Amino acid sequence: MGLVKQKTTQLAEREKPNPERDRDALRAALEDSDASRRRHAAREIAHYPDSTTLLVSCLQREEDGAAREVILGSLVRLNDPIALSGLVDCLRSEDAALRNEVIEKFTQMGQEVDPTLQSLLADPDPDLRIFAVNILASSQNPDLENWLIKVIEQDPHINVCATAVDLLCEIGTEAAIDPLFRLKARFAAEAYIQFAADLALKRLREI
Repeated sequence: MGLVKQKTTQLAEREKPNPERDRDALRAALEDSDASRRRHAAREIAHYPDSTTLLVSCLQREEDGAAREVILGSLVRLNDPIALSGLVDCLRSEDAALRNEVIEKFTQMGQEVDPTLQSLLADPDPDLRIFAVNILASSQNPDLENWLIKVIEQDPHINVCATAVDLLCEIGTEAAIDPLFRLKARFAAEAYIQFAADLALKRLREI
């Protein structure tokens, strides 16, 4: 009986959960040639808070669409500074599909990512600034109009300002009227800015 009890104890020890061992197995599975195993690993490894850097690295080289979607979902759940930084880096990618997937994820993350998006409004890359405005279109942040007014008052790029004006046309108040007139004066020779600003002004006067 003593021998049986000893074997039973040894078996129980082997079957006892080992977080470190399990995490190492998931790390290995993220590099597996089987996309379904990578998807499973990307979902499960999100239970480990220190897995963010690894997931960001995997995201940047993952070619399977379904696996990439799971990685993105895990990063959204982790939602720590490393995850947010990794998602922002993907907005700089030449891969249009990846950029669009990240933009969609940002729109699902709520006001907690607004500070990250607000910082992007000052990014040197105008495309990043446009992405930020487009993502903020889904925000319910009460400061959104002020951020957009700052864009049309200060941003030197016509396309960034045009994107902000389009959103102000939807959510703006009387506070945007004078900044819109100043924008028209700043881009007096740009037909689209004149058209978009006039459209926004017409709507705001009707409020």
